[in-house]
Amino acid sequence: MVADGPEWAEGGSELQVALEVLLRGPLSRAELARRLDLSQPTLTRLTKDLVRRGLLVESAARPGRAVGRPSQPLDVDVTSHHFVGVNLAVGTAHAVLVDMRGTVVATRSADLPEDDPDAVVAVVGSLVDAVVAAAPSGAVPNGPTGIGVSLGGHSPDGTTVHLAPFLGWHDVPLGTLVRARTGLPTVVENDVAALTSAEHWFGAGRDVRTFAVVTVGAGVGYGLVVHDRLVRHADMGLGLVGHFPLDPNGPLCPEGHRGCAGAMLTTEALEAEAAVALRRPVAVDELLDLARDGDPAARRIVDDAGRALGRLVAAVANLTMPELVVLTGEGVGLAVVAGDAVRAAVAADRHPQATPVDLVVEPGDFSQWARGAAVVAIQDFVLRSR
Repeated sequence: MVADGPEWAEGGSELQVALEVLLRGPLSRAELARRLDLSQPTLTRLTKDLVRRGLLVESAARPGRAVGRPSQPLDVDVTSHHFVGVNLAVGTAHAVLVDMRGTVVATRSADLPEDDPDAVVAVVGSLVDAVVAAAPSGAVPNGPTGIGVSLGGHSPDGTTVHLAPFLGWHDVPLGTLVRARTGLPTVVENDVAALTSAEHWFGAGRDVRTFAVVTVGAGVGYGLVVHDRLVRHADMGLGLVGHFPLDPNGPLCPEGHRGCAGAMLTTEALEAEAAVALRRPVAVDELLDLARDGDPAARRIVDDAGRALGRLVAAVANLTMPELVVLTGEGVGLAVVAGDAVRAAVAADRHPQATPVDLVVEPGDFSQWARGAAVVAIQDFVLRSR
């Protein structure tokens, strides 16, 4: 297991300044100097060069502490570069166009009728064209700077998909193929890792150094940032957290594990249990609506799943001691409807004197998965293209 990602102190002073402004800006020069422990002459030299090169801009002046002396904060021009993120899911692909701070400008989706790499790349290329065309007129005059692609799989080098079980892929050079199709730099990342990276730079995790992300939906995912570094492992893409045991009396997963997270928290698992209890097919959104409206069977199913989710969050908190746990994913509505059950289960599995878990529930539709891919492209551009 390795930890990867930006460690600001190792990037050199110029990169430190640029990153601090990108992630925290606009910031005054005095605030930058304080945050980065740089002398004013050093900061002046660094920022002068960054402004000259157009990497930083001086925003509107604001009054400083000294009377009559305005301060011109430094910022990035968020419209100077745009990035496309594409998430490959089961049967569908979702794309977003974002600015330099990961703000979504446009979205598009398309079916993935085939798992063949060439067919998938053709869909990705068409989506890139479509999402750029969907941007407001004149918003992307020079086209996107780069592309990020995320999927339920593992890419050890950011280019080759070593393993993607849902596509049946082994050692597919996806990044190379997409770059050949689009002519743009392309980076490939595990979908949960990409989503965690987005939370790290531009989301709930931006102000903490150690946090965890738990996702629920088609699968159960887990991402971890420790001391500002994303934790990576060769088994990313196998959905290992989905096999974490939660209830010895629970249902079996396809691998034969009883009461594991995958057997209790996925959309498929909830819909299967609802179909038995209600004696008809029930989509997960309807199940949550029924539970919210007080249907006894639906309420029981949702609260049981909420308690299982709370136990998983407690296990993550107990084992990794994060400052924050983010719950997200397209199935995160479970954490909203069963919020009381989730929190009660977290508390029950924690030491009574332990610091309460700072639990944040983030929207988790498919555009957020694609945004994670786009943020990985931003990181690749900022950290490696210099």
